[in-house]
Amino acid sequence: MSQPQQKMDQRSTILQLNSQLRHAQLELLSAHCATHQLRLHYSTEQLIQFGRRDILRKSAEAASAINQFYATLEKQISETAVVAPVIEPSPAQIAQAVGWLADYLQEQRDHYLPAASPISSSLRSSLSPYFKKQLLERVRVLELKGARVTPPDFYAQARALGYDNLPEVSHMDSVTFRDVLVFNEQLELRALFHALVHTVQIEMLGLEKYAESWILAFLKTQAHFTVPLEVHAFSLASRFVRPKPERFSVEEQVALWIAEGRYQVRR
Repeated sequence: MSQPQQKMDQRSTILQLNSQLRHAQLELLSAHCATHQLRLHYSTEQLIQFGRRDILRKSAEAASAINQFYATLEKQISETAVVAPVIEPSPAQIAQAVGWLADYLQEQRDHYLPAASPISSSLRSSLSPYFKKQLLERVRVLELKGARVTPPDFYAQARALGYDNLPEVSHMDSVTFRDVLVFNEQLELRALFHALVHTVQIEMLGLEKYAESWILAFLKTQAHFTVPLEVHAFSLASRFVRPKPERFSVEEQVALWIAEGRYQVRR
């Protein structure tokens, strides 16, 4: 086999590996959200007393095996990584970051809108029990097909402060730019649902408040997938794709989280 062919095969393998890794990550996040809901609604004693023992044991065994596998990976990553100290941002820097994020979402929305298309009637039919008709008719979607969403320019300033665990927007299934949903790869129903949840969050919170909630939560948790806005989107999408999906209004669910202050993180 020629060297160019070996490089092509290696590149294909790496792409497939990362695609499967992203899929596993989504499944783990869904499991995490489902488990979080159990912990919110039931005590350990209730789960042990009333839960099916076979399901509890199998779940515990699976979680233990997964934890052991990823703990080994995390240890090896930590041993080879050079971690820069995180510099605590000032209130002025936080306000600036909120402005950067809000501007980025608006600018990218305006950039992608001319090439975006309405959601197909078949997809709107599948989503209509969860979202308002007016929203589904107004939202636009775009599959980049080989291209990738460009990371924000302000990432350079954030990394200079030690924030390296920033969302890799170029590798996400989808990115929500207000009412324009951009897909790095093929549009899938689950990713579309997730992206639409963010559209509802932005509309109900307002763009500035959404950006502020996202920034403050990320600064506290240091992880994209633990930001409450993201946790809620993953949780609702997980409920949507269950074998027997329950019907619910995403707008009502978002309104509930807003009323309970669950998107907010204190400065």
